[in-house]
Amino acid sequence: MSGEIKKLDSKQPDGPIETAWDRHRFSLKLVNPANRRKRKVLVVGTGLAGGGSAAGLAELGYQVEAFTILDSPRRSHSIAAQGGVNAAKNYPNDNDSIWRLFYDTLKGGDFRGNEKSTYRLAQCANSIIDQAVAQGVPFTREYAGTLANRSFGGVQVSRTFYARGQTGQQLLLGVYQSLMKEVGKGKVKLHTRKELLELIIVNGRARGIITRDLVTGELEKHYGDAVIIATGGFCKTYYLSTNAMASNGAAQTRCWKKGAYMANPCMTQIHPTSLPVMGAYMAKQTLMSEALRNDGRIWVPKKKEDKRDPNTIPDDERDYFLERRYPSFGNLAPRDITSRAIKQAVDGGNGVGPTGVAVYLDFKDAIERDGYDKIKDKYGNLFDMYKHIVNESPYETPMRIYPTAHFTMGGLWVDYNLQSNIKGLFVGGESSYEYHGANRLGANSLMSAMTDGAFVLPVTVAGYLGETFATLEKVDDTHEEFDIGMKVVQGRIERLMNIKGTRTPDQFHRALGKVMFDNVGIERTEKKLIEAIESIKNIKKEFYADLMLAGDEKMNNELEKALRVEDTIDLGLLMARDALERRESCGAHYRMDFVDEDGEAQRDDENFQHVAAWEYQGDDTEPLRHIEELVFNSIQPSKRSYK
Repeated sequence: MSGEIKKLDSKQPDGPIETAWDRHRFSLKLVNPANRRKRKVLVVGTGLAGGGSAAGLAELGYQVEAFTILDSPRRSHSIAAQGGVNAAKNYPNDNDSIWRLFYDTLKGGDFRGNEKSTYRLAQCANSIIDQAVAQGVPFTREYAGTLANRSFGGVQVSRTFYARGQTGQQLLLGVYQSLMKEVGKGKVKLHTRKELLELIIVNGRARGIITRDLVTGELEKHYGDAVIIATGGFCKTYYLSTNAMASNGAAQTRCWKKGAYMANPCMTQIHPTSLPVMGAYMAKQTLMSEALRNDGRIWVPKKKEDKRDPNTIPDDERDYFLERRYPSFGNLAPRDITSRAIKQAVDGGNGVGPTGVAVYLDFKDAIERDGYDKIKDKYGNLFDMYKHIVNESPYETPMRIYPTAHFTMGGLWVDYNLQSNIKGLFVGGESSYEYHGANRLGANSLMSAMTDGAFVLPVTVAGYLGETFATLEKVDDTHEEFDIGMKVVQGRIERLMNIKGTRTPDQFHRALGKVMFDNVGIERTEKKLIEAIESIKNIKKEFYADLMLAGDEKMNNELEKALRVEDTIDLGLLMARDALERRESCGAHYRMDFVDEDGEAQRDDENFQHVAAWEYQGDDTEPLRHIEELVFNSIQPSKRSYK
């Protein structure tokens, strides 16, 4: 690995932004349809980005092998997205446009995203809706039959298409049908309950993976001509998050340790509307959709430590602090700003509920205004979920919410083609850093995953296969790099099995999560970040000295967890280092030592208008911090204000 600090080029196309994607697509090499069956692509992850790209490439005629850690692609974490997917169709005629969606996304990310990639995202979004409708996704419709829209945080138009509170599930079922159609045709080979443990690189190009069968424990070799990583984000670094336990970020970390750059890992989103922590042994937290902020009002009692029933507190004794502090956007302020405001209200002694670490999300005014039936029609399944968990009805008493880790804007570094610095390794969806800068707007997650899966990766991966068709060397699983990879993985497993300590993987994971949320969470300072780095180093040292694993190397859930926690510790350390080195506040990266006179985030465009891309240098060596300068020609960065 190189010790030289580099300035990276993401190959953003020259010329007018409106035609950049079309011109770039035209420049890519094509593969004759008869030759496509001679090339194989490995797709790791089967959510909207992974499943969509696997189906799309198979439809084009390429061989595809798709891998999921789960027992079915239908359980991919895309299913958990609730509120909706954005597109600038302008159906409500409220002056929306592709340009406005592009601007809102770039501004929402505090101008830390790539300009032309972000425009492509906005440009492709309209096609997402057309494709999803064609797949049979049952979007909510108005009485006349037209597709309905609602608003999400950080915007002043209604552009979010939704299927009640189950949008991710319905979109995933559409992609799943397309994927299984290709499986049925024999064009996609689906591997379930397989986990990527090692990326195989041959002569500088990604050519395969080593997986572990989670049922038998068997290690397997798989080869191909390109590899796509689409395994979601790494919010489980915080242990408690809205992500499922299987959404662990280990695949990205394992690619990073093989030489792929990790970009802006400190850019993590803490979602404001999650159910609060209610016990020490929770495995995850439950998201309450941002859509609820269309009608729900967030407030705390003005009186500190007020334990009265919320329904008995008069309106003039309530602080609707978002409406007070951000009158232009009110309860639909962006997620990073809303989460900070909630934390500040709680830290000031105005928190509510049994723990005092929550605020109210109240629908009383909306029910009085629109009626019970209307609110039930919009949010009934979310209200039912809340009542099932908390045993209180949001129709009768306000919800209690508090921020928790939800999404990672950072991820593996990619260029305009979604190709990492390792040739042949492509990254899609939340696994890459590409679009969202320092903060993601609500409903842009499904938009970016669908865009990558359906409209970008099938084009750019095919372009790579066309470019290398005549020159790519023939490789199969007998190549020596696969044998080396098998030995590396087996060595990792044996090392962990032989520690024979007293603490479980979950205990180490919880300890890491507490350090991360307290020090690399909503509010950060230099002192906290330095403390986090030292604490994580100690956790890592203790992990290798005191890990306890029962059983053997066959079916062993604790071994699976230990392998992931081992990588998660290293990733947490990198996140803290990245946050420490970025000496500015931008979006969700809120350094309390870099704020303006109003206490809002203060960017430093002169020194930090760039992407930080970290290169792994070995277990005992600090990683290198490369940079990709961010250039803005179409929109000039300005101070982000939602007041």
